[in-house]
Amino acid sequence: MYSFTASAERRLLWLLAFTQFTVIMDFMVMMPLGPQIMRAFDISPAAFATAVSAYSWCAGLSGLLASIYIDRSDRRSLLLTMYALFSVSNLVCACAGSFEVLLIARAFAGISGGVMTSLIMAIVGDVIPSHRRGAATGIVMSAFSLASVIGVPVGIALGAHFGWSTPFFLLFGLTLVIGLIGYWLVPSLTAHLAGGLRPFSRALPDLLKLITEPRYRPAFLLSFSLMVAHMMVIAFISPFLVANHGVAPASIAWMYCVGGIAPFFTSRLIGRLADRYGHRRVLQVMLLISLVPVLFLTHLPPLPFWAIVLFFPFFMVAMTGRMVPFQALLTTVPKPQARGAFLSVNSSFQSLGSGCGAWLGGMILSTAANGAITGYGTVGWIAAALALCVCAGTAWVATYTRSSDPGPDQITPTGAIQPDS
Repeated sequence: MYSFTASAERRLLWLLAFTQFTVIMDFMVMMPLGPQIMRAFDISPAAFATAVSAYSWCAGLSGLLASIYIDRSDRRSLLLTMYALFSVSNLVCACAGSFEVLLIARAFAGISGGVMTSLIMAIVGDVIPSHRRGAATGIVMSAFSLASVIGVPVGIALGAHFGWSTPFFLLFGLTLVIGLIGYWLVPSLTAHLAGGLRPFSRALPDLLKLITEPRYRPAFLLSFSLMVAHMMVIAFISPFLVANHGVAPASIAWMYCVGGIAPFFTSRLIGRLADRYGHRRVLQVMLLISLVPVLFLTHLPPLPFWAIVLFFPFFMVAMTGRMVPFQALLTTVPKPQARGAFLSVNSSFQSLGSGCGAWLGGMILSTAANGAITGYGTVGWIAAALALCVCAGTAWVATYTRSSDPGPDQITPTGAIQPDS
């Protein structure tokens, strides 16, 4: 473990949170901009889902490849390099003049951004002791709320007044600033290299072994399933409200702003509860709670816009709240020296699940003659069923019990599935 002062630890965590903020905003802003993008390029919901999925699928594949090298280098160097590539991807996306170029730009963003989440979580796992990792994960996950409260509303407003590409120009500027701060603030992080490196010729066989490791397979499967359930619903909130409930695209900004305020505070609270009562138990509770807002939103009755705005915070708290203990639980699955590779592969499964969820949702939805989107209720029921499956499947995720993150020889395996010796 590293020895950071409390203030240095907080600065690093908040820098990682703001880094994650730009990655999440880059992904999230595409969804509420859906109506403008569909009009600008004259595309269907299914084609728009392909644009959303392109990022996720490329992020998943790049994350798998990253697992080969993510534990072989200084975390700082890799973080800064991938973030620079991610910054360039936003500029390319902002300059896209056709739907085909937009697809290529989103794929490029996925290739670079896909590595960032697993790398950030690996740094959290390396730096923060296990007994405080839930709260630290809550800080990093609060980036989702920041993106909802600030990033997405600002992006929607800019897109409504100056064109859909404006938010991506904004992201390009933000990533430049945050990247420079990271260059100055992030120290060298090489403790995970202390045990030595296996020959690079073993990288691909080790990746295949990691993916097929029986103790890891339940975690990978649940990660994929949860993100399918997540994105089936979230990717089409804005098009559904605009087409079926007459909400103006510019007004969506207020909904995301109000909806994101509550998770900004509850993410850290849920993280502390997970540390106190157990990541698995809190995850199961949040999964069950999330069923109510998911089914209500996908079967939304005619309501005034102010009522939708008041409801949205409950939806956001539930969806974010189930990801905080889930991410914290995942950091306890691998041994420290394999944490980066494990989280990279897991992030890949989450990205592939996101892409499949958006794509599957787009295939289920259709546009009626009057312009309304149909099939969103069916999407909700499938997402709820998947959440229940994840809730039941958490019993099969194996974890390790650590005492202030001791060395590998002191790790004691626990959980429903016993790890290999």
